[in-house]
Amino acid sequence: MPGTPDYEIAKRQMRGFGGMMSIELQEGLDTKQFVENLNVFQLAESLGGVESLIEVPAVMTHASIPREIRLENGIKDELVRVSVGVENLADLKDDLAQGLDAL
Repeated sequence: MPGTPDYEIAKRQMRGFGGMMSIELQEGLDTKQFVENLNVFQLAESLGGVESLIEVPAVMTHASIPREIRLENGIKDELVRVSVGVENLADLKDDLAQGLDAL
């Protein structure tokens, strides 16, 4: 996102930006409650389709990895992966905002 150190790094290293990103909710916030309150984003492990998807690696793709090892590798319980599809940008932003508001 503009204004963040990662944005400046990405601008230097990439010619464009992709449709995938990871976000970390504040420690202690309930990722399950967050994703259950989304309407546009669908909870799924598959990425790269035309629909917007969201997943929580700690309980989905990386659930079989012991928590200590996940944390050592930066995969926190609050990590959420987002794959943006072709839906209206305003709808996607609103969906994420209302999911966060539910917390």
